[in-house]
Amino acid sequence: MTGLVVFTVIDVLLLIAGLAFYLFWVGSLLTRIAGNLEECAETGGVVAGALPLLYGMAEDIVADVTPRPEAPAVPEPARPASGTRRSRLLDAVGFHPAQ
Repeated sequence: MTGLVVFTVIDVLLLIAGLAFYLFWVGSLLTRIAGNLEECAETGGVVAGALPLLYGMAEDIVADVTPRPEAPAVPEPARPASGTRRSRLLDAVGFHPAQ
């Protein structure tokens, strides 16, 4: 019985040591990630400041290049994008309507 108790205590100590090592490793990775994110925050601020200028320039380029089609005199009626709908249930029972 004493051997089982000793083995259990050693097993628990190894488990705690493994968890402590894992938490130390994860903590060091998170510290490194936090440092990288802090460095990126400065670069992100510069990019975010330039976005309105870049967006305005892109709109000017697109507006100058894109041709606008002339509107038809009589507008077309709205039609579904998928075309006419056909039920397959009628095909299953052998019904073929005259077209």
